[in-house]
Amino acid sequence: MSEEKKGFFSRLKAGLSKTRDNIVKGIDNVFSGFSSIDDDFYEELEEILIMGDIGVKATSEIISRLKTQVKEKHIKEPADCKQLLIDSIKEQMQVGETAYEFENKQSVILVIGVNGVGKTTSVGKLAGKLKDQGRKVLIAAADTFRAAAAEQLTEWAHRAGVEIISAKEGSDPASVVFDAVSAAKARNCDVLLCDTAGRLHNKKNLMEELKKMNRIIDREFPNAHRENLIVLDGTTGQNALAQAREFGEVADLTGIILTKMDGTAKGGIAVAIQSELHVPVKFIGVGETIEDLQKFNSDEFVNALFDVKE
Repeated sequence: MSEEKKGFFSRLKAGLSKTRDNIVKGIDNVFSGFSSIDDDFYEELEEILIMGDIGVKATSEIISRLKTQVKEKHIKEPADCKQLLIDSIKEQMQVGETAYEFENKQSVILVIGVNGVGKTTSVGKLAGKLKDQGRKVLIAAADTFRAAAAEQLTEWAHRAGVEIISAKEGSDPASVVFDAVSAAKARNCDVLLCDTAGRLHNKKNLMEELKKMNRIIDREFPNAHRENLIVLDGTTGQNALAQAREFGEVADLTGIILTKMDGTAKGGIAVAIQSELHVPVKFIGVGETIEDLQKFNSDEFVNALFDVKE
């Protein structure tokens, strides 16, 4: 494990401490408090997982998988179930082999999500990561609605050492995307990262806007690999899930960037979102610097959550 990865893992572990207190202590009490595996045992376990923001759907899948394995392996002791439970959650959260194809293909990534979740920052960090991998990156500041968005993004672009296409406040975001696509093709960029406006209360306009951007990219850059990454704030728990659902009605979500995981008791939401929406968590953020955004690794996440020694 590299130093950077080690540092990230320990920050993730520290960041998930509130969630751990929230879920894991309860789970440990169930494992040590029951002398046999019966309905009450499962019920108690189910309640703790749901209370820990893992969500009803994910919890019932995890529990039913656990029941099957307990039967198959003839397990009698509640304590022997813990590793099965951990493995079941890991399995539930696997990202899949093709999740990061955009790193090796000419790609257009739309980054969407409501304001205040860390969207612009995520675009900046992602740009820095891709640049470090030797990719030629261009950023499009297509959030022309929020006054400081383009300035903030320009600052990140400078920091990451990548170029940016922006327009004055109030411009048509789709025209920024059009200009950015033209520039990306002309400059032979590997990845075009687009920051988009994050207003959900005005859903109809937002939907039209995103559709328009998608049409432009389809028409102007038909061969590009496409990603729609939604940024969600881990501290908002079930609310993050509701936002993802709404955006999922407008855009074909391909992945989730889960931010602010360094101070939340609702870290279990990562499991819930993936289970409910069948959209993988691709990146997870635990702080302010570029290194604080990392690819999601289900083993590391669940180990950090359950305080399993690496």
